[in-house]
Amino acid sequence: MIKSLFEKLWQSHFICELDDGRSLLYIDRIFLHERTGSIALQSLFADGRSVKRPEQVFCAMDHIVDTFADRSDNTLMPSGKQFIQATRAASKKAGIQLFDIHDKSQGIAHVVAAEEGIALPGLTHVCPDSHTCTLGGLGSFAWGIGSTEAEHALATKTLALYKPKSMRVIFDGELQPGVTAKDLILHLIRLHGADGGSGYAVEFAGDAITTLPVEGRMTICNMAVEFSAFSGFCAVDSKTIQYVKDRPYSPDGENWKNASRAWLDLHSDHNATFDKEIFINCADIQPTVSWGTNPQQAIALNETVPNPADEPDLNRRATMEKALSYIGLEANQSIADVAIDAAFIGSCTNSRLSDLRAVAQFLQGKKIHPNVAAVCVPGSQHVKRAAEAEGLDKIFIAAGFEWREPGCSMCFFAGGETFGEGKRVISSTNRNFEGRQGPSVKTHIASPLTVAASAVAGKIANPVMCNSPKSAANMGSNANHSNAIAGAQL
Repeated sequence: MIKSLFEKLWQSHFICELDDGRSLLYIDRIFLHERTGSIALQSLFADGRSVKRPEQVFCAMDHIVDTFADRSDNTLMPSGKQFIQATRAASKKAGIQLFDIHDKSQGIAHVVAAEEGIALPGLTHVCPDSHTCTLGGLGSFAWGIGSTEAEHALATKTLALYKPKSMRVIFDGELQPGVTAKDLILHLIRLHGADGGSGYAVEFAGDAITTLPVEGRMTICNMAVEFSAFSGFCAVDSKTIQYVKDRPYSPDGENWKNASRAWLDLHSDHNATFDKEIFINCADIQPTVSWGTNPQQAIALNETVPNPADEPDLNRRATMEKALSYIGLEANQSIADVAIDAAFIGSCTNSRLSDLRAVAQFLQGKKIHPNVAAVCVPGSQHVKRAAEAEGLDKIFIAAGFEWREPGCSMCFFAGGETFGEGKRVISSTNRNFEGRQGPSVKTHIASPLTVAASAVAGKIANPVMCNSPKSAANMGSNANHSNAIAGAQL
């Protein structure tokens, strides 16, 4: 029977149909973090229950923990210390693997899950965090849940879901110079709306996706939730198999042989059908940055800020006007002329080694603008150590960036660290909502390359235009050069 990748993932975990029309699915992996993990575990204990399969449950200290070199349980975030200590105690009681503050594998949950081999092709993977869909880049079926759902999954290894519709987004053609995975997903959301994927499980496919390495695919899947999709995922290929090989929690020996053969079937069959398909011509995609207060409000770096007066829909016009008022921009203003106060590289979207390599190559021999504060937060201790082994940290520091310990850091603000009230920040994160990075902070989301170029220029800048002609010519999609500043690397 001809099946899409989504059907294969869904049917392989289907247990039964419930009376209310929901399907009961088996959950392979559960990942918690200190902001909600202690809540779910303590509620489970209060109900007199225990974790059903503790060896398949994991927890990371990432959301609340400070990223300063001398960090401890104390945090800038109010009550952060209590969250951290409660999660540590609850994890020990539950008998689950905790990647604690000083653990050699500590980091952002979705980064750790991939590099440890916890998330694997074909598995269901849930976490009380909306960007869990990141792991769909491995060909897993991953989505974010709430604390109540987490408690249910911990106790039963199942969750009840209404089945989403299926969508395939096909990115055709080669990436243009300076265009990265982040630009692809921003372009999609810009064209089809922040609600364009609502009610769908989305497969990302096409020549551009095939060309991307796994970490680039994870960047695209990370922002499937910003498209309002239930989940996002990519087909498994030889790159996926190579990526997950020899990870600490990956199968080995005969189990590896059997698993890797089975994983190669995790793709949509020829002539598979979808409820909706979207085709994107990559020739139309340029380095992209957000201008407003949601990821849909984005433009290419060579464009001007849209004019709300040109929008016929009165509700959308009002939304645009409100966004411009908050972000402090004017209609028809060139986005590339906008001065910035700060630059942030990090988050589960763009904090992996390939991201840092590309930025370091761009920053080599350059200095950030004297009016810009810049911070880089690696996604995990593994990423940090690997970057330091290659000397990338020295390049960041010489350019003027702060080099931090792993964590979510300034991806979001909940009383913790911020660049300062009202500051304008260009960020490699995934959300530009009002107050996302602090009170009145104006956030522009973009690729790590665009963030780096902007930090150097002191204003929102195109990484292609900021490099020499020779360098710019090499910024296309050379997937085989691990250090290339290439779209295929991010």
